[in-house]
Amino acid sequence: ARSTGLSPATVSAITAELIEDGLVFAKQTGDSSGGRRPILLALNPTGGYVVGIKLTEQMAIGALTDLEATVVAKQNLALTDATPEAALEIMTRLTYSLLDQARVSRARLLGVGIGLAGIVDFHSGMLRVSPFFDWRDLPLAEMLQSRLHTPVYIDNDVNTLTLAEKWFGAGQEISDFLVITLGRGVGLGIVVNGQFYRGAGGGAGEFGHTVVEPDGPTCECGKRGCLEAIVGDPGLLRQASQAYQQGELAQPVQTIQELLALAQAGDPAARQIYQHTGQVLGTAIANLVNLFNPRLIIIGGEGVRAGNFLFDTIQATLDQECMPPLRADVTLQIEPWGDDSWARGAASLVLRDLFESPVNQRKSTLAGLTA
Repeated sequence: ARSTGLSPATVSAITAELIEDGLVFAKQTGDSSGGRRPILLALNPTGGYVVGIKLTEQMAIGALTDLEATVVAKQNLALTDATPEAALEIMTRLTYSLLDQARVSRARLLGVGIGLAGIVDFHSGMLRVSPFFDWRDLPLAEMLQSRLHTPVYIDNDVNTLTLAEKWFGAGQEISDFLVITLGRGVGLGIVVNGQFYRGAGGGAGEFGHTVVEPDGPTCECGKRGCLEAIVGDPGLLRQASQAYQQGELAQPVQTIQELLALAQAGDPAARQIYQHTGQVLGTAIANLVNLFNPRLIIIGGEGVRAGNFLFDTIQATLDQECMPPLRADVTLQIEPWGDDSWARGAASLVLRDLFESPVNQRKSTLAGLTA
């Protein structure tokens, strides 16, 4: 009542409805300052459930979470057909299977969140471009919602991870931070002044497609010299192939695991590949630091398995390339996320819509309209 200016009677009426709906419960009585002892209320984490799905080329990675984003069921289903219809069918099956696994009724499902690579217009639920599926201008949220009869939200998968960090992770108390993902591609999530930033059409954060070598290797997007084409997994394997052909690498490698094993065994060419990658990536991250002046940068994804072979060079490059006061402001944190984290991030799309202040939601909407 003090925070909102509403009368205590109005607040009591609202909380009574929330208690009746099972979303809030009376936790205990508080200390009295005179008069009746107050009743303390708490969120009921089992008052509702949400499903998060990370959609990849090979599978749909799903998790059912409660209202505190605790994973209560998880499952992966293979995706054998890259058509939208096949993906929708798999995601529908996965959603119902997760509910059955946890013995949760469909009536208690509050929504489904989907994270996938590409440019997504979060506000309209439109998948504008999917680089892996080659889908364009697909109303994916609406299509799945018509099957599940529950709210569906979609966003870029790195954005979903960033949202999870903002609500439940390392970014909870930080108003300016970035999330960078390394693996097959390179992604970026942006939180500025406490607000999640998606850009005018949902495409902000295509960090991997910033050009760092104009005459460099061809990227999957069709341009040359993108950051992703050099420091993503295919870029590392391309460098390894060249090193072997030139007689520098001890043996051919087919996977990132094999390249890392060579580096761990002391192969100088393998270590040089990681050092070069760290310099290129470190310079690109330094540019982000100089642009955004973040308090925290979280780096995660499959690429963090390289460990100090990569991150020692990144740290040294940041020391060299960042403006000194800005370098002093930022902390680099490594997060080895697994499949659960990606799915939990997608579930956070729903939780954000449920719990974020309508005032902040309106600010985000107005910012998008202004842009």
